[in-house]
Amino acid sequence: MKSPTSENVLKALADYLAEDMLACNREIIARMQSDVPLIPQLAAHLVAAGGKRLRPLLVLAAARLAGYREQGEGMRHIGVAACVEFIHTATLLHDDVVDNSQLRRGLASANAVFGNKASVLVGDFLFARAFQILTAGGSLPVMAILSAASATLAEGEVMQMTTQNDLTTTVDRYLQVIYGKTAALFAAACETGAVVAGADEQTREALRQYGANLGMAFQLVDDALDYSADQAVLGKTVGDDFYEGKVTLPVLAAYHAGNKDDQEFWRRTIEDSDDGQQDGDLEHALELIARTNAIDVTMDKARDYAQAASDALDRMSKAGLAANADMEPLRQLLKDVAIYTVDRAR
Repeated sequence: MKSPTSENVLKALADYLAEDMLACNREIIARMQSDVPLIPQLAAHLVAAGGKRLRPLLVLAAARLAGYREQGEGMRHIGVAACVEFIHTATLLHDDVVDNSQLRRGLASANAVFGNKASVLVGDFLFARAFQILTAGGSLPVMAILSAASATLAEGEVMQMTTQNDLTTTVDRYLQVIYGKTAALFAAACETGAVVAGADEQTREALRQYGANLGMAFQLVDDALDYSADQAVLGKTVGDDFYEGKVTLPVLAAYHAGNKDDQEFWRRTIEDSDDGQQDGDLEHALELIARTNAIDVTMDKARDYAQAASDALDRMSKAGLAANADMEPLRQLLKDVAIYTVDRAR
């Protein structure tokens, strides 16, 4: 795949969907209000931290690409996009508490500012608000997709917890984890966009596959960046995954490619991360990652998923494409997003 000509692909996608995104942002701000002052205050902290709004963008893009029109349908895609963002934000709040993260998007995390209890409870509020939006929309298929995705997100986080500090974790198990914790919501975002557009089954499945593969690529790159980026790029503390003993593909690749001494180092620092880590261990881990080309292994896997995401868009039904020929620039933008997902690691 060639790199997109645009220097900022997500901005190009957001510009293409500017009217929808404006409506979505208004919905998000309106729906995070509460008579309990701490709730909008903490939610506003997350909004101020920025974020790409990638998941709601995917809902809106999938809906438009699948032929969504407001006539007779209202603005259902806006509510679904806001719902997806609330589910995502709720999981971020909970994850930062579980991981004791101090940074989110380069700023102090909500739990660092407001405390763990407030973060967990506001996360619960956002989950509840998301499903209030869904029930108001009245689409049982959309509710089924997003409720299933929410359960999968929780399962993914629990799976990650059970693989933490365990170097016997297989690559297949690791891929299950990142599908659960990340890709499932990407897939649901794209599929629900297709559903509200009334897309045929082939187009719906093509968009679901696009989202699933995009999410896999996205998380693989995030895991690579934890061992190859600086803090400003990463938006969180570099080495967090290492310090927490998370078993990600860069670690697995380095562990299996290493010699006996290397493997002993990984067992000490990952399997016994609470007590076994010492000063200088992160620097040595980075050296081993570089020596074994573990980042290249991870990025190659990410590129495979990004290519699969792009290819999925070519499997939209001919009937759907014929009815929406004017949407070809949007389909190309989504292909560019798949490429950007990998290229952001450069």
